[in-house]
Amino acid sequence: MQLQPESRRVTDQPQPSRRDLLSRIGAVAGSSAMYLAMTSLGLAAESQYSGPITLDGDPKGASVLILGAGIAGMVAALELRKAGYTVTVLDYNARPGGRTWTIHGGDTYTELGGETQDCRFAEGLYLNPGPWRIPYHHRGMLDYCKRLGVALEPFIQVNHNAYLHAKNAFDGKPQRYRTVQADFHGAVSDLLAKAVNADTLDHTVSKDDRESLLASLRSFGGLNADYTYKTGPTASARRGYDKPPGGGMGAEPTDSVVTSASDVLKSGLWRALAIAQDYDYQTTLFQPTGGMDMIARAFAREIGDLIRPNTKVTAIRQTNQNVTATWTDPTTGEHGTTTADWCLCTIPLSILSQIDINVAAPMQDAINAVPYAPGMKIGLQFKRRFWEQDDAIYGGISYTDLPITQIAYPNSDYLHDGPGVLLGAYPFGPYAYEFTALPPAERIRKAVEWGAQIHPQYKAEFEHGIAIGWHRVPGALGCYGQWSTEARDKHYKNLCALDGRILLAGEHASYIPAWQEGALLSALDAITRLHARVMSP
Repeated sequence: MQLQPESRRVTDQPQPSRRDLLSRIGAVAGSSAMYLAMTSLGLAAESQYSGPITLDGDPKGASVLILGAGIAGMVAALELRKAGYTVTVLDYNARPGGRTWTIHGGDTYTELGGETQDCRFAEGLYLNPGPWRIPYHHRGMLDYCKRLGVALEPFIQVNHNAYLHAKNAFDGKPQRYRTVQADFHGAVSDLLAKAVNADTLDHTVSKDDRESLLASLRSFGGLNADYTYKTGPTASARRGYDKPPGGGMGAEPTDSVVTSASDVLKSGLWRALAIAQDYDYQTTLFQPTGGMDMIARAFAREIGDLIRPNTKVTAIRQTNQNVTATWTDPTTGEHGTTTADWCLCTIPLSILSQIDINVAAPMQDAINAVPYAPGMKIGLQFKRRFWEQDDAIYGGISYTDLPITQIAYPNSDYLHDGPGVLLGAYPFGPYAYEFTALPPAERIRKAVEWGAQIHPQYKAEFEHGIAIGWHRVPGALGCYGQWSTEARDKHYKNLCALDGRILLAGEHASYIPAWQEGALLSALDAITRLHARVMSP
């Protein structure tokens, strides 16, 4: 199976994904409309975290079995033990964290189907296959990072010197983000200013507001005094110069030439500009210093003694008195059961739907109702940080309509002379499936081939890489729970409700799917309700 570099086949033309749809909504109607659409789909919401929870009262030795040591499971274990519960955690993986996972040099990963990859990244370099950023409004994650001593550093979402690229625009040559943004804003502002000056908006803009609107358009679009956007000092101050200002003799700058409104619109590159307006990606974002698994390691220092790793749950059975999980250890062949008074299950629904569990029909139907998104990441190590040395790109993301979809640059170790790792591909949907239909080495080769259309240095500087497709990760079988509006309306409350002695938690049991904050808030809500049930007469 071959990925198509120039155009998709007819069979690869599905209805727009929600991610594509949201980008189009944002591009056409603005960030506010996109955010409302995201909220309706459960893809964006203000974090409801208001501080550490308090579980008052003595549970009198009540025991809780937690299935899964991802963020939801570890948050629950930490808080429940603090409240006096006897806690046991069973986890499929050899490491804590679940999808909060970082691959470092020396790690080995085997995907579903048996393909094994050895990560050969240089010391200190890594790839986050799952979560890789924490928005400023995810207050729960930030608070736990602070409480657990996890060092954070800025994550650069928007870099005005990164690239926007489309294979059929500008002869396939990548354009700087800043030039596309400046020319798009300038063109739109120029057109609207002409409409205002021609009094064609007199039914929607009062005469009193006319001058304010013109002034705002001039400021927003970098327009000249006559409310036009064209080549000159004002436009160059936004989009950059052909020859920047300097010092001494010959220091005068040379203005860059603006792109016509028609060419900007035809390019389609403006679609990527909407991403930066998304509430989830607005400045400031953070990342743990050294990789996202620093969070998992910090939790493990607190509750690692409660976790039994390498434990595959095969059945979950409850009675009126307790809950029992049947499990096997794939690494040793050992098998057994673990019983507790209550169970908090954080296993992804993609896995849980295949496990024998005796819950009522409403919860079982909810478990079966949520598909998981296909997604993948490819990390590429290069001999040198050419994106900094040659292209002056320090952090941030370049976007493309090629199957790799984006290239993300490291947000640490700036100006370092040694090798560096890029996120060389981050596709969802059909492209993710097509990539993972190839052997890992071929996925990486394709990522290098396409990335070279944006950075020609790729082929000379590439050393090695690793490719992780989430629908082939044995403990997850998908990237995150993909609720539809209809499924959420019908099943969400049943998924979250206490069923006998079993409660579910995780990003799938939240209105912030795909984010660690959703898993954290889901866990806090679940154990608060569980504690209330335990303490009730």
